[in-house]
Amino acid sequence: MGWKEKEAAKLVGKRVLVVGAGGIGCELLKNIALTGYKDIHVIDLDTIDVSNLNRQFLFRREHVGKSKAEVAAEAIRQLCPSVNISFDLDNIFSSKFNLHFFQQFCLVMNALDNRAARNHVNRMCLAARIPLIESGSAGYLGQVRSIVRDHTECYECVPKSAQERSFPGCTIRNTPSEHIHCTVWSKHAFNQLFGELDIDDDISPDLTDKGDGGVIDGAHKSEIAFVEQQLEENKINGVASCNGKSMQSELTSIKENPISTRTWAEKVNYDPEKIFDKLFHSDINYLLRMKHLWRERRAPVPIKKVDALAASASSSVATSLPLDDVNKVWSLAECTEVFCDSVEALSRRKAAENTVLHWDKDDEDAMRFVAACANIRAIIFGIPCKSLFEIKSMAGNIIPAIATTNAIVAGMVVVEAGKIISGDFDKLRVVFISRSPNPRGKILVDQIPFNPNPKCFVCSEKRECYVQVNLEQMTVKALRDKVLIEALNMIAPDVIEAKTSRIIVSSEEDETFDLECKTLAELSIGDGSILLCDDFRQQLELKIVLNQSLAMKADDFKMLQDSEVSIEASEEDKRKRKSAGPSQQLDGESTPKRIKL
Repeated sequence: MGWKEKEAAKLVGKRVLVVGAGGIGCELLKNIALTGYKDIHVIDLDTIDVSNLNRQFLFRREHVGKSKAEVAAEAIRQLCPSVNISFDLDNIFSSKFNLHFFQQFCLVMNALDNRAARNHVNRMCLAARIPLIESGSAGYLGQVRSIVRDHTECYECVPKSAQERSFPGCTIRNTPSEHIHCTVWSKHAFNQLFGELDIDDDISPDLTDKGDGGVIDGAHKSEIAFVEQQLEENKINGVASCNGKSMQSELTSIKENPISTRTWAEKVNYDPEKIFDKLFHSDINYLLRMKHLWRERRAPVPIKKVDALAASASSSVATSLPLDDVNKVWSLAECTEVFCDSVEALSRRKAAENTVLHWDKDDEDAMRFVAACANIRAIIFGIPCKSLFEIKSMAGNIIPAIATTNAIVAGMVVVEAGKIISGDFDKLRVVFISRSPNPRGKILVDQIPFNPNPKCFVCSEKRECYVQVNLEQMTVKALRDKVLIEALNMIAPDVIEAKTSRIIVSSEEDETFDLECKTLAELSIGDGSILLCDDFRQQLELKIVLNQSLAMKADDFKMLQDSEVSIEASEEDKRKRKSAGPSQQLDGESTPKRIKL
């Protein structure tokens, strides 16, 4: 038996899972099928966008609007008919992808584009004791690492940079789930209206389909939707029939002669209200027609300019901070006002300069447009808003995807997968892909994986973390949403206060609803209190030790390292010695707060 036959024999009966069928996922599916893996399952929630076609080579123009997982699976069947490949068009967070589901695979390979999903798969694989290969790319940079419980560090053993992000076009245009998605969409909106045009910057709903006239792009279809919406409102409001005939003629003209978002905006003289209603009402209404997107997600809520101003005017929640305060989170009405003002300012500048504008985070008009736009879209999709300062920091760190990097990453994933299938864990390597050769002339640099971090709250025996908050201001709801779900990426957290065994947060709907608006201090949770947290969906248990900081605002928090906790505890002991006076005797060295607990 030759080496080919020996390697193929190792793969017999080995069922593998690929999570993600995007840039890396397409390359990876092709690679593992050609390598000899015969039983593959792929999961992806997204649909194919026209901007994917330049780097996700399993997809063609006729596939736009269809499921990535389904089309990718069919492409692999045509490439390798002997491969048994199945797919799921679903969210990896879905309850059906439970511990039992993961245990049916011998290996999981991640090709994901966001940290929350990576964290979740990491935790599920650790709980199921299934090896995981994590991969990612950012421009010309890439990385591949294997995660084997009790052998290597897990994905969450090392703190990640807040700037580590990637942005799939279909998520940006159709199903944003994080504020960064809204920020990227807003930068694209700036380019579509005022800047350099790029096919990857399309902001219209990606509802492309094929009719008698061929493929109609998203911008054209949303244009039609806008005029149809105007016609419908005219009927309801009893507008004169002559106006209706005029708009009907316009609709016919648009269908026969597609125009871009830029051309349409120029045609309406950059009217802020019309642009607002198109982007945030007509386009969203059209997006709602794609009903399968909202089976597992919260559906967006369209907003018209007049309603945005009226809703916020009647709201009881108000703030006295001026719009110039970069740390203020604007209300919907304020976002609407800033949006309209910035559209007028930018359109005047574009006309005066008689050229396209270039987005710059230090350009006040451009930055305020992006911030207002991003927050309005976030409100529509039920995503918490952010301040101008926060949006500015995100908007300056957007990195494009590059096809060749994805191909290299996928190739290295297959190399590491072969080691895991063979049981050669001592040969596993973490591989880094650099933009340029290092001093030894290498672009691919590898290192031996580190052992599990004994302080990791996910894979270690300790499983505890320290969180600094303002106990007087942080509510139970903020603790659940901001700390547990958003920062720690839990799915269905249950929280008990260790000292009293009182339930603070429950995964059962409405069980702790009455506590949501109470502050932690009102529940007698003080400095040094321990919260026992459990997520049954992720099979994750951990302790959270709370650290008081009166300088923090209501929803602010900070994840502390052990060293920071020890330093703060030491400073506290110094203050105690000082207040006790010179005659006070303390036994031994000052004890860190975590030891006292």
